[in-house]
Amino acid sequence: MNTAVDDEVLRSDRVEDPHPYFRLMREQDPVHWNEKYRAWFIHRYDDVTDALRDSRFSSARIQPALDRLSPEQRDERRPTYDILMDWLVFRDPPDHTRLRKLVSRAFTPRAVESWRSRANQVVDQTLRELADKSSVDLITDFAYPIPAVVIAEIMGVPPNDRDTFKEWSDSVMVLVFGARGLEDRRLKAQHGLMELASYLGDLVEFHRTHSGENIIGDLIAAQEGDDRLSDQEIVANLVLFLFGGHETTTNLIGNGVNALLRNPEQLEKYRQNPDGLTKPMVEEVLRYDGPSKMEVRTISEDLSMRGQTLRRGDMAYLVQHAANRDPGQFHNPDLFDIEREPNHHIGFGFGIHFCLGAALARLEGSIALERLLTCYPQLVPDRKDPHWIPTMLSRGMESFPVSLGESKT
Repeated sequence: MNTAVDDEVLRSDRVEDPHPYFRLMREQDPVHWNEKYRAWFIHRYDDVTDALRDSRFSSARIQPALDRLSPEQRDERRPTYDILMDWLVFRDPPDHTRLRKLVSRAFTPRAVESWRSRANQVVDQTLRELADKSSVDLITDFAYPIPAVVIAEIMGVPPNDRDTFKEWSDSVMVLVFGARGLEDRRLKAQHGLMELASYLGDLVEFHRTHSGENIIGDLIAAQEGDDRLSDQEIVANLVLFLFGGHETTTNLIGNGVNALLRNPEQLEKYRQNPDGLTKPMVEEVLRYDGPSKMEVRTISEDLSMRGQTLRRGDMAYLVQHAANRDPGQFHNPDLFDIEREPNHHIGFGFGIHFCLGAALARLEGSIALERLLTCYPQLVPDRKDPHWIPTMLSRGMESFPVSLGESKT
């Protein structure tokens, strides 16, 4: 290992562009003990995919995290952890198997396809709201509102409540990704999460007696033999869907526009054939600079990887961004190529925890990127660099000022 390389994953230059650091780690120390974060960081494609299907890399990390807190912190944060413990993504089999089987009934291919028409309408309405503006913030004015409206609608949230609903969703972002060293912010976010959970509990009760075609209704109706989801499980996973439905798709749209604007030859190629290239373009965005930077696991029993011994109780970060640019898996991996084939990226994870909402994110991202880039052929950044959010697990921008140019519609 190059001793000149420090362990600060969130150093400012690595927030702006993490890939040179990940490349160095992948080459020199692919299974690295990071002293600052007291965790293993795993960087190579084969190692990450092996870990994602290895039951010794446990997803049930909420109770261990709670156990590491002081008694006072544990009491204070218990409301947050009680909700997170019921998230599908924080469960191992057999609990995960049971929950996934029930919850996945709300995300069948038929269900996702039925949302296409409404997603088209939301994207078109958002573009109409940009019509009189020459410059906008791509994130706040375009990439964020689209999934926020769509996920609220398909969950069954009444239109008049959606602005408040979006504010609550930001609380989940703070608690999962952005609360390090920000205790006051974390406590405020926990309060928002509790309000959101109470609101969703009331919605579940409402939809028990007012049937409708939405995710809440699907979760209420989900049944396997005599097994049904409890109200607590429904509410907790609705919070998860809200978080995933906003954050992942917003970052997919923003990161996609950024990658295309930084690779004008690929953007021009795309504009010549959007019908044929939208799908592979989205897949290449997910590989090249996807919204999920890494996943976290807890080691449930001692194991060896590349000569290192990972001990029971250790934390491990599985670095998808490093794996998705591994030259052992991808030819010329630092090249953004919207016609890349094959493209077996792990931008949405791998194995039993593959992202349940991947199809919805792909649907919304495809529609939003195609419409925006077709509508505004002169779209350019307002300044050289967007402002990236300094978070460990996700990759996304807080703001991205752009000049729209003249609209074609």
